[in-house]
Order: sequence, then structure tokens, then C-alpha cells
Amino acid sequence: MKNMNIKKLTAIVLSAAMVLSMAACGSGSSNETASDNAAAEESESGIKVQGVSDDEITVYNSSAVSGAFAATGAPINVGIQAYFDMVNENGGIDGRKITFLHTDDEYDPVKGKAAFEEYAYNEGVFAVVGMFGSGVTQACLDGIKELGIPAVYFATGIKDLYNDSATTTADGSSVFPVQPIYLTEGKIMVADAKAYFDASSVGIIYTSDDTGMDIVEGVKAQAADLGMEVYAEQVAAQAEDVSAAVTAVLKNSPDYVIIAAAQATFPTIAKELAAQGNTAPAMTTYINGVYSMCEQVYATINGQYDLYCTAWLDYSGADEYAAWQEASQYLGEEYALNGYAHCGWIAASVFCEGLRRLEGKEVTWENYIAALEEAPIKNPFGGTLDFANGQRMGTTAMYVVKANIDAATGTGWETYQPMATLDEVLAMIK
Repeated sequence: MKNMNIKKLTAIVLSAAMVLSMAACGSGSSNETASDNAAAEESESGIKVQGVSDDEITVYNSSAVSGAFAATGAPINVGIQAYFDMVNENGGIDGRKITFLHTDDEYDPVKGKAAFEEYAYNEGVFAVVGMFGSGVTQACLDGIKELGIPAVYFATGIKDLYNDSATTTADGSSVFPVQPIYLTEGKIMVADAKAYFDASSVGIIYTSDDTGMDIVEGVKAQAADLGMEVYAEQVAAQAEDVSAAVTAVLKNSPDYVIIAAAQATFPTIAKELAAQGNTAPAMTTYINGVYSMCEQVYATINGQYDLYCTAWLDYSGADEYAAWQEASQYLGEEYALNGYAHCGWIAASVFCEGLRRLEGKEVTWENYIAALEEAPIKNPFGGTLDFANGQRMGTTAMYVVKANIDAATGTGWETYQPMATLDEVLAMIK
């Protein structure tokens, strides 16, 4: 794979979706034992610290590696473990190797919260890395803030993670979202509709969960700023019949349609749009930008309307290509082209950057939070993150891909517009 064309790599990774073996998720299990720090202790400087010894730092996550969301949760964990394996094989960070503990919460908030309380309070881990899913994140977020434990990367984009001035742990200063926040994504979607398609009205069909409701909030806010009409209809998450909502939106003949729904509901909406004769371009959220989603709807749409998706992982530059090559050595052939595994790699990379900035210094929560804030952090797969002055806004730059399962690469999505921030897209609008 060393000579793979970068454009082809981008398309392949965007559309990567495969049947994942749970046994292949190389992370620890729930019965593993953490380091001896079972509860937060006072450090030499009087600052609370846990999960750190002279030769080890222990972190954890809980995520769905079985059930309906395993195809997302399992490869994210593979990516996290792979990055830590690379770090550990090279001697760790400042002499400390990283132990990654994991519990399968089956996408159940009750189980996820129980896991957080066990690992954070009883086993005394240093940090949470790669918390998975909206429900689990919401169930644990208050506890994370109350304890002040660092939490890096959430496999969700709920607006509760968003903060532009988190200056105390009660505000969420220990919370470090990396993925795009759905609220911001909704704003970017509308800006894209205006800038790239000259749309003056937008129809949006959204699910009654955090994904849908946060996106629609961003859509309405940005549309108001641009003087655009919005026709919004809600459907239940995992709804099997969305015909009434689609009819209600299409009767207004919107210039552009947004499908604000996760994997369980997106195909149903996309197919119903085709069934009711929609010809306006449609866009969906980045969490649907994988091959399996495109494959489910492409034949039904059959060119009747163009389908687009936002995206935030970039492989087009030399640095990003080199990062992919490095990751591939540790991910193995099965996961080398899996975008979700790359998300896990990013999560571990951002976490480790904070530790690297503490080399030679005392590792405490307060020092670690300050280290992540001191300068922008490069995402291995495109763009930077800036946590300075309490900014907790996740990735604010995205690009646009187009469904094209018949492209020369034989994959589901191809780049349509380059990566740009919301401000950059807005600047294109005359």
C-alpha cells in the first residue's frame, strides 16, 4: 500500500466499512486491574492526581463493541490501542507506558455511567480517552466535571460538549471534544448550501435525538443570519415510516435538503426522498460518511438527486498521508483503511500530546489541562485544535464529499469541496 494514490486513499477511507470481529479490538477488558492508585491522592505539590506511577499511566473508556453500534465502537478502540502500542514500543512518554482499560457498555447509558464510576472513583484512572456515544456521554458528563478528570475525545458531537470559555472544571475545563460538534456542523451545512449551491431555502428532516436536534438548532441559527427559509420536520429516531415528514418538507420545494439523522434513520429518509420525487441536492452528517451508508441508498436514489456529506478527516496533504502510513503499521491491514479506527488514533494522539508537553514536569490533572491549552494541537488527519482560554469547540473545519459508488476508485464517496472553516465558507457568499 506504500504507493497508493492520495486521492484514492481519501475515497477508500471515507467509505471504509467492514464486518468487525470483537476479538480483534485489541483493548483491555473490564476485569483488568488498574495501577495501584485506586483513588485520587495529593501530589507532591498538593494537587490531586490518580492513575500515575513512575512507569505507568492508566486510562479507560467504555464503548459499544457489541450490538448495533459495534461497527463504529470496535474500530475506534482498535485505533486507540494501536496508538498506545506505538508509544509503548518506543519507551512510553517520559518513561511511563500507557495502559488502556475498556468495558463494553453496549451503547447503554446506565452501563456507561456505571463504568465511569468504577474506573474514575474505584480504580482511579488518570483520564478518559474516547468516550463513545451521545447517551453515555450525557450520562457521564456531570461526573467528569464534578471530579475534574481529563476526558479527551468523544465519539459524538452533542452540543453539551461545546463551550467557548471553560475556565473551571465545573465549566468543563477538563473536557476536550475533538470531533465536530453537531451544532457547528448544522451551521456549516447551511453555509455550504448557500456558498456551493446558491440555495435560498433549506428543508431539514431531523431525528428526535441529540444528533438531529443539535444539527437543526445550528441550521436554524445560521439560516436566520443568512436570511434563508427553513422548513423543518421531526421524525423519531429509528423511525420506519418517515413519509409524512418528507411530504411536509417537499411541499415547500426547498432548494436544498438536509438529512439530520444517524445511521439507523438516515437510509430511511434518503430513500423516501427519492420515492417522493425529490430532485434538490441533499446533505447528511459526517457520521454517515461511510461505504455502508452510501451502499444502502445509492441504487434507490439512482441519480435522481445528488447526495452529499460533511467530512472532517483529511488525507490529501503530504503530512496526512505520512500519518496514515504510520498508523497503518500499527492498525494492520484490516483497519488501515477504516475511518473509525483513524478516529481512535486521533483520540490517543491528542491525549498523548498533552503528556508530551509535561515531560520532566509533575503529571497532575491541573498541569495536564494547562498543557493541552498552551498551544494548538495538530490533528494527524487534517487541521488543528485550539483549546486555549477554555475553548472547547471541537473541530471547526469540514469539507464536503459526494456519494458516487460508481467512481473509478470503486468506493462510495469522493471529495467535492475542500476543507474550510465556517468563517471561510461564509466569506465565499456574496
